[in-house]
Amino acid sequence: MGLTTASSALVAAIAPAFAVTGEETLATHQIVLTASMIGVVCVAVASAVGMMRQRARADATIRHLRDDNADLKARADRAEALLDAEDQLILAWSLPGDPPLVLGRLGEAAAAPRARAEFLAFGAWLEPNGAAELDRAVVSLRERGTPFDLELGTRSGTHVEAAGRIAGGRPFVRFCDLTGERRRYAELAERHRRQCDEVEAMRALFEAVPMPMWLRGPDGRLAWVNRAYAQAVDLPTAERVLEGGHELLDTAGRKAIRQVRSSSLAVDLRLPVVVAGRRRTYDVVDVASAQGEAGIAIDVTDLEQIQAELRRTIDFHARTLDQLATAVATFGADKHLQFHNAAFRELWGLDPAFLDSAPEDGAVLDQMRAGRRLPEQADWRAWKRDVQSAYRSLEGKEHWWHLPDGQTLRVIANPHPQGGVTYVYENVTEKIELEKRHNALVRVQGETLDHLSEGVVVFGSDGRLRLSNPAFAALWRLDEAAVAARPHISEVIERLSCIHEDPAAWNRLKLAVTGLAENRDRLDGAMERRDGVVLEFAAVPLPDGATLVTFVNVTDTVNVERALMEKNEALEQADHIKTDFVGLVSYELRSPLTNIIGFAHLLADGRTGPLNDKQRDYTGHIMSSSQALMAIVDDILDLATIDAGIMRLQVGDVDVATTVAAAVEGVKDRLAAHNVSLVTEIDPAVGSFVADEKRVRQVLFNLLSNAVSFSTEGGRVIVSARRDGDRILVAVGDDGVGIPAEHLRQVFERFYTRRQGPHRGGAGLGLSIVKSFVELHGGVVEIESTEGRGTKVVCRFPLRPETDDRPGLEGGRSAAGE
Repeated sequence: MGLTTASSALVAAIAPAFAVTGEETLATHQIVLTASMIGVVCVAVASAVGMMRQRARADATIRHLRDDNADLKARADRAEALLDAEDQLILAWSLPGDPPLVLGRLGEAAAAPRARAEFLAFGAWLEPNGAAELDRAVVSLRERGTPFDLELGTRSGTHVEAAGRIAGGRPFVRFCDLTGERRRYAELAERHRRQCDEVEAMRALFEAVPMPMWLRGPDGRLAWVNRAYAQAVDLPTAERVLEGGHELLDTAGRKAIRQVRSSSLAVDLRLPVVVAGRRRTYDVVDVASAQGEAGIAIDVTDLEQIQAELRRTIDFHARTLDQLATAVATFGADKHLQFHNAAFRELWGLDPAFLDSAPEDGAVLDQMRAGRRLPEQADWRAWKRDVQSAYRSLEGKEHWWHLPDGQTLRVIANPHPQGGVTYVYENVTEKIELEKRHNALVRVQGETLDHLSEGVVVFGSDGRLRLSNPAFAALWRLDEAAVAARPHISEVIERLSCIHEDPAAWNRLKLAVTGLAENRDRLDGAMERRDGVVLEFAAVPLPDGATLVTFVNVTDTVNVERALMEKNEALEQADHIKTDFVGLVSYELRSPLTNIIGFAHLLADGRTGPLNDKQRDYTGHIMSSSQALMAIVDDILDLATIDAGIMRLQVGDVDVATTVAAAVEGVKDRLAAHNVSLVTEIDPAVGSFVADEKRVRQVLFNLLSNAVSFSTEGGRVIVSARRDGDRILVAVGDDGVGIPAEHLRQVFERFYTRRQGPHRGGAGLGLSIVKSFVELHGGVVEIESTEGRGTKVVCRFPLRPETDDRPGLEGGRSAAGE
């Protein structure tokens, strides 16, 4: 800057000298320009020199700072190494919002986390109380600068020391492991604190309990008693008890304790004690140690009284239960038998000695099962567990046992709140049987009343309608609403008078229902209504005070009585004609046919001499024609016998397969003659049924003969038999010409026959015989046919005919297989 100024001054000084002419002016400018350039050069040189000097000074400063930094870093490394070597950790805060600086580390025994965030979560590695206390101390240190010294327990069971201070205006906390004597001292201090807390808690508990408690020193004198002890010896405070040495137990009680202690340090005796002038009973527990004795006295006076009362109650209940007819057994919490009554022994037939040995529940069940007294079970263990589950239940369980001897038991397992189960075995066999009979009787009576043709109505002792059947409402044209309203008999008579007005009859009936006479007699009568209906009524008194009234419609009986009497003689005459016809067929027609068949056999077997072929052919025709005629005569005779009511079936066990085979054997020649095949479909499980085997075979023979007769050349006949519930189904079908729909109703009529193409029917008795014999057995016959496609006849026989109610059967129950 000085050089530049000088140059400027020089130019300014010489400039006037050159300001004369134009040429002079040009020279002056050149001089000025040259001086400026010289000044600039001087300035640049001066600046370069200054910069070189400044750079030298900066390099020296940088070298000095680098040395200081290296020295500080070495000091920091040495300090950190020293911190790591001493098993300590320091937390230091520089600014309020910055995270703390963590230096050093704690020993492995403290199990402190290495990461800063995890370490600062004090509750994760310190005990909860210590962590909370440390958090409060750190907050106070950072906000108010309050120093602290804490000994903290870790979750690993060791102890650390935390010291908080302020240094250089910045807070820091130093954590150190407690080692050696300091650690042991900290552990002892912690244990002492805990024991003091426990002792204080125990003393508070002992003071609060209502049972006398005491401590004795090594010399045997009382060292401490609780409030209940002082109250028991009638003193206001425990200090007064200790000053006077007042004993709760008398001399005999203390002597008894010393005698028992000779064999055991712990003594448990029940002793009498006088408290407040009253004799009480206490359970005294006294324990001796090297430092003295400790004792407690529990008042059991009320417990003894309750136990005695309980024993008396249990004995009374046992005597009461022993008189019951219901079996009762009680098992304790250990599942052993505690009580059983006489009914239990009689029901299960168990050995008294076995029961007196208090067996386990499972053993009792096993004994019952061994004696075949319990219901048979597919899974015995599962059933047994289910029965014994009452021990784990809070509510009673109910089981129904159906015993092998036919008895039914209602078993109630009632769990006891303190453990154990009481079983009650109620024999409900008679009750169930009575209920079944009663329900069946009610259903039978209801069905009987509802299906009676007679009108039945029951009026109660109050005269109101209690029961009626549909026939009553139909006879008197009453609607259901009128009957359901349970009207009084006066209202009923008022309604019935619209149809039949007979005040005398209605008054008699009303008096029979509502009368108060001591002797209630049966009332009978008849009435003829305006519409010509004749009714007979009867009022019968019932044991419960009700009255049963019946109305029977005898109109048809009255109307047909005369006609029946007029036709009685004609029927008797017809019966004589039928009987004479049966005798005529039996003796006048059957006997000659028998002779013809016999002589034809004699001629055919050659005993009377040899026959030529034509004679032998004629003889065969005679025999076949005679047998056919004999079959027709037998059918007519059977039908006449059935109509006369003298046909008797000889019932017995009939094997279906065998009977079908016998019937098939009888038509084999016809099958061969007509070139018809036979197929049998007999269910293997069809078995047998009760019937007249001869008549069943005759039914099958007629059905097969009829099927073969109406089968086409090369046709097929199918015979099938199977069970259908309580019936045997026997069917015979063919694929022949079939029967027109308009003729199906006539095929079972006698002597009905028809010709269809080349097929000519027989005498028209086959299906009639079939229907008569099947119905005589209590069965039914069904026929299905399609013209041109064949016919199928199905016979449904009952497995066991009702022999007691059907006069056409012989043999009774014995023949029926019972």
